[in-house]
Amino acid sequence: MLRKLNFRAVNNILRLQKCGAASAPAPQPETSPKVLYTGIFYNNEWHKSKSGKTFKTLNPANEQVIAEIQESEKDDINLAVAAAKNAFALGSPWRRMDASERGVLINRLADLMERDRSYLASLETVDNGKPFAVSYNVDLPVSIKNLRYFAGWADKNHGKVIPMDGDFFAYTRHEPVGVCGQIIPWNFPILMMAWKLGPALATGNTIVLKPAEQTSLTALYIAQLTKEAGFPGKFPKTP
Repeated sequence: MLRKLNFRAVNNILRLQKCGAASAPAPQPETSPKVLYTGIFYNNEWHKSKSGKTFKTLNPANEQVIAEIQESEKDDINLAVAAAKNAFALGSPWRRMDASERGVLINRLADLMERDRSYLASLETVDNGKPFAVSYNVDLPVSIKNLRYFAGWADKNHGKVIPMDGDFFAYTRHEPVGVCGQIIPWNFPILMMAWKLGPALATGNTIVLKPAEQTSLTALYIAQLTKEAGFPGKFPKTP
C-alpha cells in the first residue's frame, strides 16, 4: 500500500523553495522519530478506545508498522463530542475567554510547533511518505504562518451597526457556531489541520477532529501541544 503524492503540487512546492519561499536549510531528519501519542484525546487527557481496538499505521516507504493507534468508535466519538460541548457551555473558561486571549493561545501553539518543527517534519515524512525537505520547508512553516494569521484575526472579527430608515436599530453580531467536526485527509496532514483549526479556534468554536487513519501521528502530537499551550480542553482528537 504505497500512497502517491500529487507530483505537480510537489514540483510547485519545490519551485517555491528555489525562489526563496523557504530560506532555512533543512536539518537532518530523524529517520525513526519516537512516537509519543497514539490514544484518543479529550478533556486534555489521553484515553484508550472503549472497544479496546487498535489499528496499525504504516510507513509507506517500506510498509513497516510504525505504531498501533487507538481506534475510535461510536462510544468514543460520543465522549469526545460531549467534552467539546462541555467546553463550549455558557460560562465555561473557553466561552468567557477574551478574543484577544484566544489569539494568544493560537500564537502559543504556533510557537510550540516552531520549537518542534524538525520532529514534526520527521514524523510527517515517516507517516505520510513525502520528502523531508517538503515537510520541513513547506508544510510546517506554512501551517505555522496560517495559525499566526488567524491568531491575529481573533479580536478583529466583529459585526456592524447598519444605518437604516425609520426608528430601528440594526446590527449584526458574529457568534461561534459551537462544536465543529473536522475531518483531515492524508496528503497534507499538518497543513490541512492548521487550515481548519485556525479559523474555528479564532472565532471561539470547539473542535472534534478526525485525522486520516493513514496519517494520524502528527495530529495526535499537536493535540498534546494544545494542552501545553494552555487551551482549556476543547480540542478532542479521535483517530
